[in-house]
Amino acid sequence: MAVILLAVGISLGLYVLIYYNFIRGRQCKSDTSLKGKTVIVTGANVGIGKMTALDMANRGARVILACRVKETGEAAAYDIRRLSGNNQVLFMKLDLASIASIKSFCNTFLSSEPRLDILINNAGIEGKGKTEDGFNLVFGVNHLGHFLLTHLLLDRLKKCSPSRIVVVASRAYRKGRIDFKNLNPSGETWKECFQAYCDSKLANILYARELANRLHGTDVTCYSVHPGRSPLAVLCPLVILG
Repeated sequence: MAVILLAVGISLGLYVLIYYNFIRGRQCKSDTSLKGKTVIVTGANVGIGKMTALDMANRGARVILACRVKETGEAAAYDIRRLSGNNQVLFMKLDLASIASIKSFCNTFLSSEPRLDILINNAGIEGKGKTEDGFNLVFGVNHLGHFLLTHLLLDRLKKCSPSRIVVVASRAYRKGRIDFKNLNPSGETWKECFQAYCDSKLANILYARELANRLHGTDVTCYSVHPGRSPLAVLCPLVILG
């Protein structure tokens, strides 16, 4: 028994050593202030989105948590305000599976917020079903919803340049194979759902690349990122305006 415990302890020690020295991404050490800047983070109520929003708040930004569920969105905003000491953290309802909700969010934001400096398209989903408008749920939320959101907010980003658009993609794009003859697959099986996810991540990258080309010279820059094992290590250097 003692030998087994010793082996387990050594294995865990080696894992920690290897992880922190070779696997874990570099940590973001920037302390650039974002005071006076406004940031939108979609899907900011949990996970990567919430941690990214917290970092933006810690830097003094005004942060809009664009989330589908009011209860979890408001709870996340409360947590971030408490942890950061920044009271300029607000929840605004956004359902990326609904064109009407996206338009409503943009109308509300543009009429109430004078600035937009950073747009972080983070929200993502995996699962079966269709959007409110009949699109494949995964492709609709992960790509089409963010596509429309960005388009509707683009003029404000231009007016507040230098500004940034960050699209959270994934290495899953490598398995993406977009069928331009069928951009609305049924997504009835888990295999189809997985393929739709990979396709949506490929679409994220292609969109960010094309948008960057079209915005050349406007001082609005675009990035697509794979969050990896340490999301802030990748996201922070890209979203900071300095």
